[in-house]
Amino acid sequence: MTHVQDVYPDGRISLREVGLRDGLQLVKTFPSTSAKQRWLRDEYAAGVRHFELGSFLPAKTFPQFADVREIVKTVAALPDAHGIALALNERGVNEALASGVAEIATVVSATEEHSQANANRSRAQAIANLKRLCELRDASPHKPIVNAGISMALGCSITGPVDPKEVIKLIEKCLEAGADFVAVADTVGYAGPRQVGELTRAAVKLAGSRRVCVHLHDTRGMGIANAAAALDAGASILDGSLGGLGGCPFAPGATGNVVFEDLVFLCESKGFVTGIDIEKLIAVRSILRSEMPGEPLYGGLARAGLPSGRTSVAA
Repeated sequence: MTHVQDVYPDGRISLREVGLRDGLQLVKTFPSTSAKQRWLRDEYAAGVRHFELGSFLPAKTFPQFADVREIVKTVAALPDAHGIALALNERGVNEALASGVAEIATVVSATEEHSQANANRSRAQAIANLKRLCELRDASPHKPIVNAGISMALGCSITGPVDPKEVIKLIEKCLEAGADFVAVADTVGYAGPRQVGELTRAAVKLAGSRRVCVHLHDTRGMGIANAAAALDAGASILDGSLGGLGGCPFAPGATGNVVFEDLVFLCESKGFVTGIDIEKLIAVRSILRSEMPGEPLYGGLARAGLPSGRTSVAA
C-alpha cells in the first residue's frame, strides 16, 4: 500500500472539509486561532478525518491564514487526521514543507485567461511550478502528498465553456509532472450533472490506480446533484465546506462550496460509509455563527434535520 492509499484508502470515499481554506479565502471576518482549533477538534470528534487547513500566502494580504502553521500542528496531533494546505509558489512550498503539513495542494487553471487573472502566469508556467513543487518534495526529508487542482475545469466565468479534452491533457501533464493525484474543480459552479459525470469518468480512466478528487461549488444550486454524478462516475475524493462557506472572486455574489453536511448525507444515502456523525457535524456550525455572525450559512440538513426517526442515513 502506498502512502496515498494509506491516506485515501481503496474502496472508500474520502470526504475533505475545506472550510478553513477555501471557505475563508474571501471573508472579511474570520475565526480566531482558538476557534479554528475548536472547529477542527469538534469535526474530528464527529468523524471527519481530512481537512484543508489554509494557504501559505503572504499574511499581510491573507491574514485569515497567518496562523496556518499552528493549525497544521493542531491537526497533526489528532490520530489519523490528515491536513492539506495550499501553496502557489516556491516560497509557499518551502514554508509548507517546513511546517510538516501532510499534503500540499496547488492550482493549474483550465484556461489561459483565468490562469493570468488568478495567478499572473500561463498554464505552462503553472505546470512548471507544479514540477518544481514535486522536485522540492522529493528532495525533502518530509515527503507530503502533492495534489494538483484543475480550476475552471467545467466552465470558466471569463471565457465560458471549457473543452474537456483540454482538461484531460492538463490532468495528464500534472500527473507526468509528479502530482500524486488531481482534483477536478467546478470553481464557479458552471456545470450540471452530465458534464460532471462525463469529465469525472474520463479523468478516472486516465488516472488509473491514482485518485481523482472532485471539488464543487453550489453557485447555481447544482452542487449535490453534481456530487452524485461524480460519485457515480468513480470519483473517490470529494470536497465540501461546513455551512457551504466559500466563493470565488471570479463569480461575484455566488454561494460557496457544496455544503459538507449535505455531502455526507448524500454519500450515506448512496450506501457509502463515511464514519461521520451528521448531527455532531451540524452542531459545529455554532462556532461559525459565533465567530462570523454576518456570514451566511447554507444547508438542507441544518435546516430540516435528518429524516424523522433516523439517527443515521447509512443503509
